[in-house]
Amino acid sequence: MPYVSLNGCNYYYESHGEGPETLVLSHGLLWSGHLFHKQVAFLKDRYRVITYDHRGQGRSEVTPDGYDMDSLYADAVALIETLELGSVHFGGLSMGGFVAMRLAARRPDLLRSLILMETSAQPEPNKLKYGVLNAIVRLFGVASVTNPVMKIMFGDTFLQDDSRKAEREEWIRELQKNKKTIVKAVSGVLNRSGVEHELSQIQCPTLILVGKEDKATVPEKAAFMHAHIRGSVLHEVEKAGHTATIEAPEAYNRLIADFLTQNFSNEKTGK
Repeated sequence: MPYVSLNGCNYYYESHGEGPETLVLSHGLLWSGHLFHKQVAFLKDRYRVITYDHRGQGRSEVTPDGYDMDSLYADAVALIETLELGSVHFGGLSMGGFVAMRLAARRPDLLRSLILMETSAQPEPNKLKYGVLNAIVRLFGVASVTNPVMKIMFGDTFLQDDSRKAEREEWIRELQKNKKTIVKAVSGVLNRSGVEHELSQIQCPTLILVGKEDKATVPEKAAFMHAHIRGSVLHEVEKAGHTATIEAPEAYNRLIADFLTQNFSNEKTGK
């Protein structure tokens, strides 16, 4: 299993495919790079796709500190530079999007394009509610909050579809893999600063995706980013919530592939 040391943390990552362009995917809170397994399977024949687990999540090391968004941004910079990836396409979902926006605004030399999924440039509006859930996890573990967290993470269509019961059970198991130490990462997300003032600094081609049933970062948050990132493209996806890479993979795969193909072909033809 590949690990790389980044800013004092042993990070787990995976590399799939051998394409001429590299896509790095940065997952959301409580999950791991596995969140993108359907995108990896779809894109790996055309791109080199890198997924990684944020510190304290998945198979990456649990460190004493470094969970604030600026530290995770620095880790993403270190990942790209240490693995010598050059200029990449970078996609971030939720927490991964918090990292991605900082990266695009502060280190434009490292990005060819930006993909923002179910994320927000603004501070956390549900800090009190999620803080209570985090306190429960600190005392009793993730299993004690499984039901409310699943209702936050997934849209009603996915949660109520009898034909997807096995998928829901799979993601409940993934959720419950988190140990009590996950509260470190949760606190980093809840206490994050907004980056509204940095959106105007994002100059690379930007795709913004949001599920219409997203309860955690509602579509209005996506509209705000779209309005403040020049030239960005926004798509709202039907029957999808906060984890749409799983809930609506066909739509997300198509939208991401079309966006990447357009930007890569534009570079090749000089348009």
